[in-house]
Parts: sequence; structure tokens; C-alpha cells
Amino acid sequence: MASTTANSASLSSLLSWFMCCILLLLSSHLYVIKAKSIPPIVKGLSWNFYETTCPKLESIVRKQLQKVFKNDIGQAPGLLRLHFHDCFVQGCDASVLLDGSASGPSEKAAPPNLRLRAEAFKIIDDLRRRAQKECGRIVSCADITTLAARDAIYLSGGPDYNVPLGRRDSLTFATRKTTIANIPRPTANTSTILTFLATKNFDRTNVVALSGAHTIGISHCESFTPRLYPNQDPIMDKTLASNLKGICPTRNSTNTTIMDIRSPNLFDNKYYVGLMNRQGLFTSDQDLYTDRRTRGIVTNFAVNQTLFFEKFVFAIIKMGQLSVLTGTQGEIRRNCSARNSDRSTTLSILEEEQKGWSEF
Repeated sequence: MASTTANSASLSSLLSWFMCCILLLLSSHLYVIKAKSIPPIVKGLSWNFYETTCPKLESIVRKQLQKVFKNDIGQAPGLLRLHFHDCFVQGCDASVLLDGSASGPSEKAAPPNLRLRAEAFKIIDDLRRRAQKECGRIVSCADITTLAARDAIYLSGGPDYNVPLGRRDSLTFATRKTTIANIPRPTANTSTILTFLATKNFDRTNVVALSGAHTIGISHCESFTPRLYPNQDPIMDKTLASNLKGICPTRNSTNTTIMDIRSPNLFDNKYYVGLMNRQGLFTSDQDLYTDRRTRGIVTNFAVNQTLFFEKFVFAIIKMGQLSVLTGTQGEIRRNCSARNSDRSTTLSILEEEQKGWSEF
């Protein structure tokens, strides 16, 4: 009996040791997965950039956006789109926020940006004002735009995630030609988009994941009516096409419609379910499922929202670091729509900021 008890105790100890080993292996594996789910951070950015200089920054942005979205959730996709259109052109430097000047028309005036929500620009500058009131002029409009996009995703039901901060604002804006060349058209096919985004170091999974931002928001008719007139795109679901023709009776209609017919105000994976059912609005959307190179990724995201969220977070953090200005590059604008005219004031601000940088 004693021998049996001893054997049982020995077996129990062995099982406990074995389970501990398994847990250690699993925890190690999970850590690797987690580490791989975050792209490398650009030099000059930091996860805790404002930890001592403006510790309440993220709380200020999120609390205000909660109020904004409670009143109008439609502002969320507007802020997200603003971030995309800023980063793709000449980097995440808030150049899209600048008004035009004697040097030429602004990025806002370029055709791809004419439909950006006017209210989105006002929201960013209001957030800038609130941050400056709390911390002084040390937070860039570029960082505020990045935080606003992150919170637009989260407060619409999407994933919450950290973003590296420390961007600075540009002194110039891109030309009309450069702006047009760097924002993919909704009529573009997958080959065009993959080729273009490869120049910015995005792979196929990145591209399909970022396209998932179309799970929220609206579109103007002109972005998709080429699929309706003069001939209907045979790939488009017939019921969807019929409904869209009711909303957009002519090719030049100025009406709008939702981009995700299943959950237009919720950031989820239903956009991909729509693509599998031939209900993508843009050619650039639907062709992701038609093209064999991206079809499998669309399918995986459609059946696994957790996977989509993981890949989207990776891709948008990566996007948020495109050609950023850091350190002493650029400036911290006093007004998001205009560069600082007083360079001596800017230099004094740089001296103040240097104190904060020495801690990171």
C-alpha cells in the first residue's frame, strides 16, 4: 500500500513537472507570436514618448473622441481615412492638414482628398488645442492624427493597441501631382495596388488587412459608379447592384452609401464576408477576392476576426511610421493647418523638447 502511494506521489510529481514544462514552452511561444505581431519601431519614436512631458495625452484624446462618436459615429471613419491619406503621400507628418499657400495648393485640394471630411480636420485641431492646454506645445499634429485614428478603430468596436509616438510636423505639403500619385484609386485592381504598396514595403497580407478599414464609413457614388454604368460589372452581386443604382441613378450622382452593408458602423471582419459574397463596393475591394494572390487572405480574415485584428494592427502600426519626421526634423505646429511662421519661437520650443528627449 505504501509502495502504491509512493508510486502515485512520484507519478503526480512527474505529471506536475511535465505540465510546467508544457506551460513554459507555451508561454515562450506566445511571447514570440506577440513579439512578431508588432513591426520594428523607427528610430526616434517611442512607446512612452510623452510619459513625463504629457502623461494624460492619450486619455485626453480618447475621452474627447468618446463624446464626438457618441454624437456622430460617422466621424470615426473620417479620422481613420485622414490618417491613411496623410501617411501614404509624404509620410505621417500631418502635411495633409496644412492649408495652401503662395507656393501652391495644399494636399487637401488634390482630387483624392476633396472628399475628406471637413469635420475631421476640425476634430484634430480641437484635440491639438486640448493637448496644448494640458501640456504646452510639445505634442505634434502628426501624433494627434495617429492617436485619433487608433481610437476611431477601437471606439468603433475594433482592437485596442499601443502606438509609438514622437512624430513631428512637416514644414511643407506635397504637390498635387505627388498626392495623386500616392493615393490608390478605388478603380484600381489588385495588381496595381500590390505593386504600388510594395514600394512602401507592404506585402500582400498588409495590403489586404489595411483594406479592411473599409469596414466602416461611406463612399460617394463617383467612386464606384464605373462598375454600374454604362455596363454593370458582372462580378458584382445583382441585388447590391440594383440597390446601388437606386442610390446612384447616374454615373455622376453625388449621393453616398455605406461601404459595409452588414455592419457599417462597426469595425469588424464583415467587410471580408461581403467580398466573398461579391458585395465589395470598389473595384479595389472586390478584386482582392477575385485575385488568386489575395483570395486566401480574404477568406482567412472572413472566418477569423481575431486573425484580421492581429494583422490589421501590425499593418497600421507599420503604416503609421512611413517617412516620419523625428528629433529636430520639422516642427511642432501651434495650429495644425499652418506651419509656424515664427522660427525663433520654434527654436525655443526645440530647446524645451530636448530636455524631454534626453529621457527616452
